[in-house]
Amino acid sequence: RVDSDRIGKAVDALLRWVAGAKDQQRIRLLDEDQLLYLVISLRKIPESARVRPHRIPIPHPLIEAGGSQEVCLIVNDLSRGMPRKEAKRKIAEEGLRVSKVLGFSKMKKDFASHESKRKLCGSYDLFLVDRRIQPFLSKALGKAFYQKKKIPIPVDLSKGQWKSQFESVCSSTFLFLSTGSCSVVKVARISQTREEIVENLMAVIDGVAGLMPKKWDSIMALHLKTMDSLALPIYQSKPSFPLKID
Repeated sequence: RVDSDRIGKAVDALLRWVAGAKDQQRIRLLDEDQLLYLVISLRKIPESARVRPHRIPIPHPLIEAGGSQEVCLIVNDLSRGMPRKEAKRKIAEEGLRVSKVLGFSKMKKDFASHESKRKLCGSYDLFLVDRRIQPFLSKALGKAFYQKKKIPIPVDLSKGQWKSQFESVCSSTFLFLSTGSCSVVKVARISQTREEIVENLMAVIDGVAGLMPKKWDSIMALHLKTMDSLALPIYQSKPSFPLKID
């Protein structure tokens, strides 16, 4: 359904834009390794938002083993939850790459203001959360997490083995279907090669189409963009009704 030449041209155009923006110092130092996003426009608005995201495997991970990306794990430190010390012990035991373990109660207390939430969001590349507290997380996050597409990914910390779950998250991207007609999913990093970006994009497009109720018939348009660039069209469906030309 999607022309590979058009995808390649869109990727080339975005990489040229990023290079030009760097030359003109329009990209801040913190944004040098920008993400590329696929914008999905649907024909029909979903009846209800899905709390848990859809996982889409990608061939070239956004969080690389041994890379510089930082991961934060939010744990349920309330009653019947998991103390931070226990979570840290488990992380060390399994050799997991987690930079910070943050208790949910501490998060609500220490990151209550908009500015503190914005700083927390900017401090880590990926957020994971105990799936048992995910339904209560939205109020504690703030706008920055949604604007930067850093909504924490749920993991089941009640299971004995964490490593396979964490590796699965790092080798995937996640689609959160909102109650609007548009959704956005991370595709690649600009530091990856052109071939890696194209392969990730193709995998995400196939994954998104496979998740839709009517497959490709559910998708109206697909666009590719960075956080700051214009959205470049890579797919546009035909009208579902005949056009009458006088």
